[in-house]
Amino acid sequence: MADLKTIYFTVTNDLSFDQRMYRICGSLSKAGFDIVLVGRQLPGSVPLSRKAFRQVRLNCWFRKGKGFYAEYNLRLFFFLLFKKMDGVCAIDLDTILPCLFISKIKSIPRVYDAHELFCEMKEISGRSFVYRFWKMIEKFAVPKFKNGYTVSKPIANEFRKMYNVQYEVIRNLPLTDGAERIAAGERFILYQGAVNEGRSFESLVPAMKKVRSKLVVCGDGNFMEQAKKLTGENGLEQKIIFKGMVAPEDLKQYTKAAYIGVTLFENKGLSNYYSLANRFFDYINAMLPQLCVNYPAYKEINDEYKVAVLIDDLHADAIAKALNNLLEDDVLYHDLQNNCMKARKALNWQIEEQELIIFYNQLFD
Repeated sequence: MADLKTIYFTVTNDLSFDQRMYRICGSLSKAGFDIVLVGRQLPGSVPLSRKAFRQVRLNCWFRKGKGFYAEYNLRLFFFLLFKKMDGVCAIDLDTILPCLFISKIKSIPRVYDAHELFCEMKEISGRSFVYRFWKMIEKFAVPKFKNGYTVSKPIANEFRKMYNVQYEVIRNLPLTDGAERIAAGERFILYQGAVNEGRSFESLVPAMKKVRSKLVVCGDGNFMEQAKKLTGENGLEQKIIFKGMVAPEDLKQYTKAAYIGVTLFENKGLSNYYSLANRFFDYINAMLPQLCVNYPAYKEINDEYKVAVLIDDLHADAIAKALNNLLEDDVLYHDLQNNCMKARKALNWQIEEQELIIFYNQLFD
């Protein structure tokens, strides 16, 4: 590039725990781009850590619902309007309109970073009015974003079929440091990530009654209260520990110390069925065998590397049986662990970031 290009990335979270965006922005900053990551300020937001790129939080009166999205999109639009930039990137559908309008006003390239099929998430697809609203935005905006990328081939194929856009696949892989696992203490099962609808907590929680281990949950989301209620109803308060949001460095320690990871999604909506969750790769990087759903993107990787036990049946009894088998079958467990060690040499951000850098270099050619 002949000169430094400034790109604004927009999200609706408060930035503190967004490891995906930290990796993306960090890689592009290291590659010579001037990067600004924009999110929102929340009452409980912790101070931002120093990064190689700039970070900005916008204050909003509304905290959730229609009021929040309307206010945040307006604030984001006027914030971007008066900033000098060479490109803008919308992260998922909830910031796509301001980025579209700003790119047209400023005549700059626009990019859609689709972490998922937004309208097919259970919390969207299960509410008819909400679904119609976001689908209307998607149909209006996505075809106008010819440049974009997503996390898996099945999702990229869906965008091509729906909107005739050819999106790249840039997977959300972790940075690998080659670190070893923490010496095993108490064997515990780990769920890390968003505690949202559609993540199989309705089955996972009662399954733990029959599992000979504890479950540690690191994360928060729109199903947290229901998950805690289910835990109480099943008398599992001493067996399921909710840690809430955990700082990235602390989360790594939980992942290294765990004995089994879980990656479960209900097969309700294409977003779950075609997902390729961050935690799937985080477990691999930590050499942590996992129980995972047998959906296309996971099966493709597991067919090559054999790093997980895949299940089709997400009823509580089936989950409990699979977890207990992993706890008891030492040969299977160590085979999976050794395969993780090999897989992380290929499935890591140090390799995947090269595709990201090529994408943005070509954007400004």
